[in-house]
Amino acid sequence: MERIIRSPQSVKEWELYYDVRYRILREPWQQPSGSERNDGDTTALHFALFEGEKILGVGRLDQQGEGVSQIRFMAVENEQQGKSIGKELMLNMEQIALERGDHLVVLHAREIAVDFYKKLGYSLIEKSHNLFGQIQHYLMEKKIG
Repeated sequence: MERIIRSPQSVKEWELYYDVRYRILREPWQQPSGSERNDGDTTALHFALFEGEKILGVGRLDQQGEGVSQIRFMAVENEQQGKSIGKELMLNMEQIALERGDHLVVLHAREIAVDFYKKLGYSLIEKSHNLFGQIQHYLMEKKIG
């Protein structure tokens, strides 16, 4: 089945998109439904990797300032991890950032994902926040273009 990366378009697709974000990024830490959303959702670009009608992974691209994008809310279905879905999403978002004139992409990686981002060319900058007092994050960046 063909895979395609695009923004959700229907109410059902948006529900599936936010469901992936919730189940992968919030539910395992007993966070309430709705915590997978924030004000940035209204201005950011949203990406979902579709296989048929199923969403296998998601990510969000925020504009952080002149020439700088931030990737947030990266999530891949547990049974789909290790199948290049995250890599496909990242490369797609980086390309969009480059096309809009950005030269730097930043993100805050969970400790367990640092090596994944390093393989994609991101540099570890510094320890950043500790989400829910349980998930250490690290600021990483990549120059593009």
